[in-house]
Amino acid sequence: MEPPILLAVPNVSEGRDEPTIAALAEAFRGRGEPLVKSAEAEGQAPTPGVRLLDVHSDRDHHRSVFTIAGTQGSLGGAVLEGARAAVERIDVVGQSEEEADRAGQHPYVGAVDVAPIVYLEEAARGAACAEALVLGDRIGAELDVPVFLYGELTAGGHSPARSRAQLRRGGVAGLTERIRAGELVPDFGPARAHPSAGVTLVAARPPLVAFNLQLAKTATIDDARRIAALVREGGEDGLPGVRAIAVALTGGTAQVSMNVERPFDVPLAVVVEHVGRHAEIASAELVGLAPRAALAGFPADIPLTGFDPACHVIENALGW
Repeated sequence: MEPPILLAVPNVSEGRDEPTIAALAEAFRGRGEPLVKSAEAEGQAPTPGVRLLDVHSDRDHHRSVFTIAGTQGSLGGAVLEGARAAVERIDVVGQSEEEADRAGQHPYVGAVDVAPIVYLEEAARGAACAEALVLGDRIGAELDVPVFLYGELTAGGHSPARSRAQLRRGGVAGLTERIRAGELVPDFGPARAHPSAGVTLVAARPPLVAFNLQLAKTATIDDARRIAALVREGGEDGLPGVRAIAVALTGGTAQVSMNVERPFDVPLAVVVEHVGRHAEIASAELVGLAPRAALAGFPADIPLTGFDPACHVIENALGW
């Protein structure tokens, strides 16, 4: 049987330095060397099997999201090489007070903040979990960066499963202190934060959609905070699987930034409708790719900035 096609979506804490972002893109493109080589493969050239599908960088979030497709056994190798480049280039720990004041508004705990492996079909879930576990082990062992698992990979040992938000509480400094105090023990790697690259979070998961809504100029950042609290899961107008924060963009525009974790049940049109109950929406933005079903019925009167269906719909990008 052919190994399944998986996606990786590493999120890196750099969204402004274009030469660094370009170098990371080249590294994530990689050669796709297998994470675990069989005896038969020794001495043979690696099978590329990896495509960099998209790079989305945001100066306000100070974050870049890379979307990579590849087969099990090849994909993780490219992610590892990109992570190696990020660890060499990005310091999220030793920044000056001035640099900290300019930091992006998206929460993070490491140079490579999260590195999820995404399965597109339920039958590929086991392959994604295996690839994520070996990737986490190698990030810890080869890059000396502690790795915490979250989501499905922790469901057996945590009730409920450990979340990104729990691990990001307090940012880099907060997680570093919890490790130092013995409150949290990394799943892979050293029992201390990397001196410059912090910590990396690894998971296996189905597709989610990172989705931003820019509010009209009349809305304030306080309006965006109120709306984020209303529409996130558990809010008064909440949607299942929606995580939401408010971000103040350059120029004074307020944004509601969301992860839609159940896009097959909660398409983006529903998210737009709920946010639109509370404020006028100026435009929308995808971060990375989305499954076709998530875009069903998307309102034609809301501009989707930079969207190209050939590139930003998962099935189209893969030729499915």
